[in-house]
Amino acid sequence: MTSDSPSRQPRRPRALPSPTAPQGAVFNDLLSLLGEQLGQQAQAADPKSGHRKVKSVTVEYGTDARSAHDFAGPSGYSLASNWFTQLMAQLLVAKRVTVSQVCVFLFVAGGQTPGTGLAEYTQQEITDGLNELAAKIPDSKRITRPTVNRAVRRLCDLRWLEQAGNGRLRLNVTLWFRGGSAAQHDVLAEIRASQPEEADPLTLFPNQIGPDLVHQEELDLGLDDSEVPMETRGKRRTG
Repeated sequence: MTSDSPSRQPRRPRALPSPTAPQGAVFNDLLSLLGEQLGQQAQAADPKSGHRKVKSVTVEYGTDARSAHDFAGPSGYSLASNWFTQLMAQLLVAKRVTVSQVCVFLFVAGGQTPGTGLAEYTQQEITDGLNELAAKIPDSKRITRPTVNRAVRRLCDLRWLEQAGNGRLRLNVTLWFRGGSAAQHDVLAEIRASQPEEADPLTLFPNQIGPDLVHQEELDLGLDDSEVPMETRGKRRTG
């Protein structure tokens, strides 16, 4: 047995309340435990001052930022650039892109495999997917596969999409991405690692956003218009 009296023996940590306890009781008990531990730490920091009593503990908290978003449909959601969303509308009004091209892009963007920036669609699957609702409504207009083919080529010219081989399309993940920021940065690092080091970054996917490098300064590549050679503006990627 120890020679210390029971009052001098180390106090055992107080057991946390049962998960079945009411929420308010759990919160109050945690505050009491926090205050007790703060008092013990203050005494240990200056043992000559004797016991110190914590008079109050103030706790501030807000709504849970981790709550899930509420979106329609069973397919989850993606994150889109607000600048690009408005740009699409402006380009439609200015007739710089067609309705078919925007429809193809949105269908592919909504079908990304989460965390990859890739959508595994053949052009026939894109055609069938876009016509799914029209097939159920008599006399509805449908999109044809040649139109989808032309739209995919144009979207690749604009750097909104890129052919990734084996029937896969890569989204420009600076415009539209399904997944968190860590996954997006991983995808961007993978893209940049696969590109030739000697190439001008402005000519490579996903940096150049068309048509005609509209709002190129928004890409924050550290270059202004005076530093961009005129011959590179609107230049298609050949590698």
